[in-house]
Amino acid sequence: MKKHIATLVRKLISPSVRFELRKALAWLRDIMARACFWRWEIVRFKLREDSPYDILYVGRKTQREFVKVLLGAKSQVVENKLKLDKSDQTVWVSEMPTMGALYVPQYLSAIVPLSRSIDEITARYNTELRRNLRKNRLRYRMKQALNDGEIEAADREMLQPYAKARHGSAASQIESHEVQRVAKNSGRLDLVLLEDEVVACHLGCVVTRAGKRYWSTIRFGYPDEVFSDAKKLREVNSITTFMALEWAIENGFDYYDIGTCLARPDDGLLEWKRRRGGDVDTLGNYGYLFVRLPKVGAAQFLWETPLFAVEGNKLTLHLGVPDGPSDDEVANRYREMGFGGLFKIYLHCSRTPSETLLDTLRSRYTHLKSPPLLENIASS
Repeated sequence: MKKHIATLVRKLISPSVRFELRKALAWLRDIMARACFWRWEIVRFKLREDSPYDILYVGRKTQREFVKVLLGAKSQVVENKLKLDKSDQTVWVSEMPTMGALYVPQYLSAIVPLSRSIDEITARYNTELRRNLRKNRLRYRMKQALNDGEIEAADREMLQPYAKARHGSAASQIESHEVQRVAKNSGRLDLVLLEDEVVACHLGCVVTRAGKRYWSTIRFGYPDEVFSDAKKLREVNSITTFMALEWAIENGFDYYDIGTCLARPDDGLLEWKRRRGGDVDTLGNYGYLFVRLPKVGAAQFLWETPLFAVEGNKLTLHLGVPDGPSDDEVANRYREMGFGGLFKIYLHCSRTPSETLLDTLRSRYTHLKSPPLLENIASS
């Protein structure tokens, strides 16, 4: 009976509407979890021991460590204080809106538009990556896992161990029954073979948003002998991602979603996905934090901790240009932040940036159809 009702609902409600309903439900669950104020805390910590900035966190105790990771904390020193210090160098981070705060996403997806040929997409890959693909692609093939045994083995031997190897005991594992459900119904699980040896797997599903179809990576998995060898992992990881891209193009999708990762502009994984043509997008994000910049030294803070933020439904990037670093140092600091998908870039400047520096920063986005606007904000 339940299965019949579910089938009927799927026929009556379009995929795009189902996506919006799932998004609204996830947002509601997130808001309800935040509303448990008895689980909140007020704590103060520094992102780095030598930093002049205090982070005043107001939110759930269980989210504190995530906040530190999202902001790139290098220090584990936490000083519990219940009083709300009004220091001009205090950064307020809250789970509820505060006046003048940036609306910071917790996660972002990396989306590759598939309106171009695969040759056009890979033309922007770096030389080493293109060489690796040319040299090794034909040695690999992909096979869909269809029976319970294959799916269970891929989950047990690749998905779970790789997640644990990357994130330790805090790894967010996908329940085994959910892997089975996605592999059989809403998506597919593919095994990646090098000659006749299984060296990876890819769990993906179809997402439809605003009438456009996305082939979306949920999780990659690798066996121990691959992820314990850094050189081998780089090769297999690149080939696996490329094969998922190929499959999306061959099956008529509008976009390939390489998957979600921390919404941190200097996060290595996000930069890795950008180099493979991924534009930043809030597709896989339902949670936000509210960050109010310090009254004094915002340029220096954002130099150390650049932030994404959302304005309406548009994604922005906040960067700092403090007094100390030279133009060359600033350009080098933001070299890997030429993300597609941005509406605007805010430069919080404690000095007047030169036209040469502004031209260099703009040049990182000239390959995009709609380059982001660049706006300077005077900062103390």
